[in-house]
Amino acid sequence: MKPIIGLAPLIDETKDSLWMLPGYMVGITAAGGIPVMLPLTDDAKAIGQLLDTVQGIVLTGGHDVSPALYGEDPIASCGSVSRERDAMERVLLKQALERDLPVLGICRGLQFLNVFLGGTLYQDLPTQHPSDTEHHQKPPYDMPAHQVSIRKDSGLYRLLHLDGLAVNSYHHQAIKQKADRLKTMAVSEDGLIEAAEMPDRRFVWAVQWHPEFSYRRDDSSRKIFEAFVGSCAG
Repeated sequence: MKPIIGLAPLIDETKDSLWMLPGYMVGITAAGGIPVMLPLTDDAKAIGQLLDTVQGIVLTGGHDVSPALYGEDPIASCGSVSRERDAMERVLLKQALERDLPVLGICRGLQFLNVFLGGTLYQDLPTQHPSDTEHHQKPPYDMPAHQVSIRKDSGLYRLLHLDGLAVNSYHHQAIKQKADRLKTMAVSEDGLIEAAEMPDRRFVWAVQWHPEFSYRRDDSSRKIFEAFVGSCAG
């Protein structure tokens, strides 16, 4: 039986719609999973019933995480937020961690995981952490934009056996103060945390880059999806 993977929905307010990038779906399918987009809800009972039917969850990219969740007022260059999505993912992640379900966070997913566990974010990197490293690349999004260094004591190193990795990058927020329960797996050239894990859980990984864009051309991206789906199956 292939594991069923629940994906947090993307939201388009201008079209009043929920949607999903195909790379998430195809990447998980290629890794041996069955991806399904979850409905947008923060009803704890409904989410509990949904988690009875899936073997893992993906926290996808998208809106900025609301600064209110880490005790700050938004600055002028903070992007748009979705209170509905923040509310849903708080309930979803809480229950997933309580059940020790595997979790893969991508871009916003890393940021939300950090905030949920008590960390903070740079609301806008050009304003609050300016550097020469390209964190907000232009298309094509499957091409590498900068390098990350991989910590040798991390799950990512044990998976890839690489000291460094060229990654794509499309974000303007990032981890500022890391949550204590997170362990750094990779760091960018300008010192930002690019990947993290929860050592006290079966599989909770999150990356700042976008394997849903790069999995077709990048073996490391495929291996990340495979490691996640494998943890859901086992």
